[in-house]
Amino acid sequence: MLKGCKYGTHRVIEPKGVLPQPAKRIDNNMDVLYDNEILINVQTLNIDSASFTQIEEQAGGDEAKIAEIMKGIVAERGKHQNPVTGSGGMLIGTVEKIGEALEGKTDLKVGDKIATLVSLSLTPLRIDKIKEIRKEIDQVDIEGKAILFESGIYAKIPADLPEKLVLSALDVAGAPAQVARLVKPGDTVLIIGAGGKSGMLCCYEAKKRAGVTGKVIGLCHSQKSTERLKKLGFCDVVFSANAQIPTEVMNKVAELTNGEMADITINNVNVPDTEMTSILCTKNTGLVYFFSMATSFTKAALGAEGIGSDVTMIIGNGYTKGHADITLQILRESEAIRNIFTELYA
Repeated sequence: MLKGCKYGTHRVIEPKGVLPQPAKRIDNNMDVLYDNEILINVQTLNIDSASFTQIEEQAGGDEAKIAEIMKGIVAERGKHQNPVTGSGGMLIGTVEKIGEALEGKTDLKVGDKIATLVSLSLTPLRIDKIKEIRKEIDQVDIEGKAILFESGIYAKIPADLPEKLVLSALDVAGAPAQVARLVKPGDTVLIIGAGGKSGMLCCYEAKKRAGVTGKVIGLCHSQKSTERLKKLGFCDVVFSANAQIPTEVMNKVAELTNGEMADITINNVNVPDTEMTSILCTKNTGLVYFFSMATSFTKAALGAEGIGSDVTMIIGNGYTKGHADITLQILRESEAIRNIFTELYA
């Protein structure tokens, strides 16, 4: 077997010297396996929400065009990295082969079913056939292969939870894990995009961490998701608004907090131009966590500067130590979350 780099640079075609994620094109030839790679027989792709939304809009909702766009991305780049959003997603599949350099260094064995916890935007991928597109949950069943690099993280599919339920939750595992790390007892927490997949998990974890002395405010876009979140009971207050209209949301949050605003704002939306809403709704010395892949660093940084806001801003890291365990534990702890995720995403 050929020797490979821990971080997968041996698969980079263009430009040379960069890592697989920022690369424009990587090698997705699955006939050759490097000594530190794991070959996966792919079952399902869980496309990042911002990416799938963009692709669906570009295709006008037509499934045949969605499939054509996805295949085109992989054919051009060797990975599923949306050229507009830059994001990817994750996959679920079965371990087909393990490179000899990883023997005894991994707890995986051939036949194990896993969910990769690294982005499709850096994962060598080959799509042989698109079998089914589930637009309502951003999941696509395929026949194909993928490579997990030596540095790649993953989670074995637990026996006590359905596969597609696990995939839908692990796709956004970084968000509730960061909430667990950041939120303290007594905090006022605003969650933008609270009615979505990552949003609901964040609401649960925020209330758990903020406790009875804290306050969790959920902002949803549609009335349907607002009513659903209210029924879940994880938030102290839930309201619907357009997060792309900053001052309207700011005034509502000011009303709900007696003008004190949020200690922490978590942004989970999958549309652009919500940076200033997040900043305006946060205390001057508070913290904003941008989990959304639609976030513009430029808009956030220059926008905060423009209004003289001293908020600390964190650009979401999809990986947080123990994030898979934290997220799967939410599914085990909360029957309400488990039921709604099963209904909507699995």
